[in-house]
Amino acid sequence: MEKNLRQQKTNIIKIALFGPESTGKTTLAKQLADYYETEWVPEFARDYLQIKWEENKQICTEGDMMPIAYGQVALENEKLETAQKYLFCDTNLMVTKVFSEVYYGVCNPLLNEAALAHEYDLFFLTDIDVPWEKDDIRDNPNKRETVFSVFKQTLIDSKKPFITISGDRESRLVKATAIVDNLTIAKKRGFSSADFVEIYNHGIPFENILKQLKIFKKGISKSNLISPATVDNGILSLSTDDFEEKASFFDIHKENFKICKFIPASGAATRMFKFLIAFLNTYDIEKETINSYINRKKDNDLSIFIVAMDKFPFFDAVYKQLKIIYPNFDNLDRDYKNYYFIKLLLSPDYFDFANKPKAVLPFHKYKTHIANPIEEHLNECVHYAATNNASNLHFTVSEAHQELFEKAIAEVKEKIESESGTRINISFSYQNKRTDSIAVDVKDNVFRSQTGSFIFRPGGHGALIENLDKIDADIIFIKNIDNVIQNNIDKTTLYKKGLAGVLIATQQKVFGYLNAIEKGQISEEDIDKIVEFLIQNLSIEMTNDFNKFTYENKISKIKELLDRPIRVCGMVKNEGEAGGGPFWIRNDKGDVSLQIVESSQVDLTDKKQKSILEDATHFNPVDLVCGTKNYKGEPFNLADFVDHNTGFIVEKSAEGKIVKNYELPGLWNGGMSNWLTIFVAVPLITFNPVKTVNDLLKPAHQPQ
Repeated sequence: MEKNLRQQKTNIIKIALFGPESTGKTTLAKQLADYYETEWVPEFARDYLQIKWEENKQICTEGDMMPIAYGQVALENEKLETAQKYLFCDTNLMVTKVFSEVYYGVCNPLLNEAALAHEYDLFFLTDIDVPWEKDDIRDNPNKRETVFSVFKQTLIDSKKPFITISGDRESRLVKATAIVDNLTIAKKRGFSSADFVEIYNHGIPFENILKQLKIFKKGISKSNLISPATVDNGILSLSTDDFEEKASFFDIHKENFKICKFIPASGAATRMFKFLIAFLNTYDIEKETINSYINRKKDNDLSIFIVAMDKFPFFDAVYKQLKIIYPNFDNLDRDYKNYYFIKLLLSPDYFDFANKPKAVLPFHKYKTHIANPIEEHLNECVHYAATNNASNLHFTVSEAHQELFEKAIAEVKEKIESESGTRINISFSYQNKRTDSIAVDVKDNVFRSQTGSFIFRPGGHGALIENLDKIDADIIFIKNIDNVIQNNIDKTTLYKKGLAGVLIATQQKVFGYLNAIEKGQISEEDIDKIVEFLIQNLSIEMTNDFNKFTYENKISKIKELLDRPIRVCGMVKNEGEAGGGPFWIRNDKGDVSLQIVESSQVDLTDKKQKSILEDATHFNPVDLVCGTKNYKGEPFNLADFVDHNTGFIVEKSAEGKIVKNYELPGLWNGGMSNWLTIFVAVPLITFNPVKTVNDLLKPAHQPQ
């Protein structure tokens, strides 16, 4: 045998099976070779040691390591000559190296050098979740976990690209072939094996990455606005008496439903303190006064913050801490006082407000205590989202912040339950990392950090359609975490219940029609009534040729239009807030529908589209009540009703450079594009968001 440890060069994709004995390496190598109709490299040591045992009853020794290594390399190079596109190696020199180190405490320098130098496009680390099978040359099943850890750490230390393969024989093959297929595509697209593994480990399906890169190159088509939705033209206007009637209707029927309040609350409050962060990053107190800085930067937000500082609910707590840190604080120059206040407010060692979720920040100052949005939402929940003396509340949170949520909830939950006589059931979910987006630079090339790794960011609130899809409830209230006010809980309750009453009444009508269709009880006259209901109550435009359809086709079309999740959305008068609004739009199929559209979805270079946007009379306050089950009581698959052609390309910063990320169709934009939609005008009092810290100075958030 030629004593050669050189690995033959090739363009064929080579996959190495790697792991302790009896972990399914041979089985998977054979399966993969059969699947891809190519060669696999057997384990040379098996035949070598079997012969040694049969001839001399001798087991493996340290002296066998180099002969095994030479034999394995020769076998791999031989199989490479006849392999087609792929070569699957049951073992490799890295396995021999690990066994030598584990069992004999040493590794021949030549073997060690060659093992580290040999290259494979990917290592499959075979897990120990399969039964250990005894044979003549295997050691014993003890300490499998320890040995597996050594194998895994070896791959990490040597910086080899690897993915762990677990499961039974069938599931391993399915998983492995999907990985190999995607790795092949990644290689063709210029990604390295390390790139591919980084994406895989982040949890994003590789096809999602390809779609995102295509979107960056191609761009996202803009919405085609027809006109703003206005009162009596897409927006239902109800009087106070009407709202009271609808709220009463909800109260009468609510015991028949499981109700949940869904609150998107992921992420930190960074944007809330954006102007203060910029101030700390650019201001030098030794070189200029704060007033000079404000004038130079035209920073009106900072001026307002400083002038009204004592009106914030957190002022007393920060001031108290400042007095502890700086005993002579009251004697300091005014600029130093303001500078230290802002610095302490954002300092990771003290209040760290910009890195905490909005949910736990002090929003409202009452006579007896300071309340955060969590307390306000729990209080709202028992008022309008309770049935059978129970209220269900679901927060979407960042995994890193859940402990903060739980602590804040524990401080107020028992008191609110006691006062209301309502049990509050709270659940959490995280935004799925598989919906994250990879960052690109301004030229749409994948952005890499200084360490060479990718930058991933959450795919926007549109990703939460998956979270919403998993809520087991008949009626779901949706409201943003920062849209809470200090007082007027009775008015908030009235309008939320009113929207829910509209939903239930609409559902009853829709479900009645669908049940009648299923039972074959719809006449031609009934079809006319249903079409009128679709047009008048659900703002659905019928195609011009509908009347030419056969009876069967009319029924089929009506069922298609009715059998969808339903959303009732509150709309407030537009007072210039940034965000989306209600519009009539036409999609690429020519269908006209009511949608919530963000300004970024509109082509502002088109004068007509810009004019329609500017003519909007109402704004979306994210005040929704949803029905996500069908007429049979079965949950819809909400992903089926998303318009995947919509979405957002947003600019962010990374390492001081501009990068772009793709955000999924918004939860209430494209994420609910194909839902049955009803827009209802609600008073401005229902909309009091806290987008920046200065919003806490508005009357609705101040003591009354």
